[in-house]
Amino acid sequence: MNLDRKLDELKKRDQLGQEGGGAQRREKQHKAGKMSARERIEFLLDDGTFEETDKLVTHRCNDFGMAEQKFYGDGFITGYGRIEGRLVFVFAQDFTVFGGSLSEANAGKIVKIMDLAAKMGAPVIGLNDSGGARIQEGVMSLAGYADIFLRNTLYSGVVPQISAIMGPCAGGAVYSPAITDFIFMVDKTSYMFITGPDVIKTVTHEDVTKDQLGGAMTHNEVSGVAHFISHDDAECLSSVRELLSFLPSNNLEDAPRKPCTDPIDRADLALDKIVPDQSNLPYDMKDVIHDVVDDAYFFEVHEHYGKNIVVGFARLNGRSVGIVANQPAVLAGTLDINASLKGARFVRFCDCFNIPLVTFEDVPGFLPGTNQEYGGIIKHGAKLLFAFAEATVPKVTVITRKAYGGAYCVMASKHIRTDVNYAWPTAEIAVMGPEGAVDIVYKRELEAAGNREEMRQKKIEEFRDRFANPYIAADRGFVDAVIQPRETRQKLIRALEMLETKRDKNPPKKHGNIPL
Repeated sequence: MNLDRKLDELKKRDQLGQEGGGAQRREKQHKAGKMSARERIEFLLDDGTFEETDKLVTHRCNDFGMAEQKFYGDGFITGYGRIEGRLVFVFAQDFTVFGGSLSEANAGKIVKIMDLAAKMGAPVIGLNDSGGARIQEGVMSLAGYADIFLRNTLYSGVVPQISAIMGPCAGGAVYSPAITDFIFMVDKTSYMFITGPDVIKTVTHEDVTKDQLGGAMTHNEVSGVAHFISHDDAECLSSVRELLSFLPSNNLEDAPRKPCTDPIDRADLALDKIVPDQSNLPYDMKDVIHDVVDDAYFFEVHEHYGKNIVVGFARLNGRSVGIVANQPAVLAGTLDINASLKGARFVRFCDCFNIPLVTFEDVPGFLPGTNQEYGGIIKHGAKLLFAFAEATVPKVTVITRKAYGGAYCVMASKHIRTDVNYAWPTAEIAVMGPEGAVDIVYKRELEAAGNREEMRQKKIEEFRDRFANPYIAADRGFVDAVIQPRETRQKLIRALEMLETKRDKNPPKKHGNIPL
């Protein structure tokens, strides 16, 4: 009988932990278009694999009448499970309990699974939906945030860390997601900001809504804080699962390989004509990417930010690769501040986690203008250069058209340790384009000429014929081969197969000093 009572007590407490803030508050979440914390975890993980930890934890605060308000789990659900059979650790903030606010107790729950994830070499996924620090706990809540921030930092580059913002995330709470590798947001129901609209109105007299200030599209398109936007919770969680399929579980493993039915030697004749005859006309680099990768499938990252560069994951012969590509359809593919930051961050992630880098290059240079110079394009452009140069993973570059000036050097050139560099016959590798070069090299002759424009056009054609091609670079060995565009898929796959056993390292040091 005594045992029965003990088992009943366990069931009672377990049920209370399961209930969180109760059915009424969960229904309020549903009316707002949001899943509950438990529903999110169940949707994210493989069926029946979730093992919860610290379900019976409660807070330790006795001030402000908190001693009478205790919920098992204390507003956070933590544990581990499987995604496509692979171990992951997950936490979800339960908005139905104290608004999902962070306490000393539930911060300890997160810290525990983060430490376990690092020991086990498994990704950490945070499902954020919280009002922030629990005010009643004061500095104890802030200490909990700092404990989490420390682990975000220490385990950066050790295991993948993914944040899904599925509700509010404000104040100091934003810095944990900001340190993680990828941030997902849900349109209309999630937002992130340091200070809210009311404080901003008081201090700066600006009128702004939560969505305008820190909504999903704001951070995907304007600030670049977030990498993905979803229409609802289900799409967001499905995208997290999809992202993980391209990633290894930790920095000592390779990403999982998928069976490939797309022929390795598939040649797409359309690639031979994709670059326009006139070098000032645009084309969509995503068409090139889709034509080359397995099953034309490209999982784009940071789609709405810095659109003049394209980054994301794909597979070549079943192997995960990170793709970085200039986009001639936007700002002529020039590198600016946003594109440099976007590219650098992605390159460094791939290097952390042993994901080979494939670069498609069509870059006329860095974007000119006072806004760019005053904004520090020198410093920010150097970040992309630093990231490519520092990376020791297999690196393969394809120059499709323009490769001018310093931007040629930056975009994974042979000179910064790229392993295999290809060029299409349409490649133009030079200090600058023919028009600008002629205006400088023949400045005096043109000023003295009676038929200035006729002479200028003649010199431009001469310069284009002599220099605006890949063959001088190939002659010097800066390009390993000039290839037919239709051969690109096959060439990339063979190069990556050759590079599978690559070993390279940087000089011994604590860490480099990237120009931040």
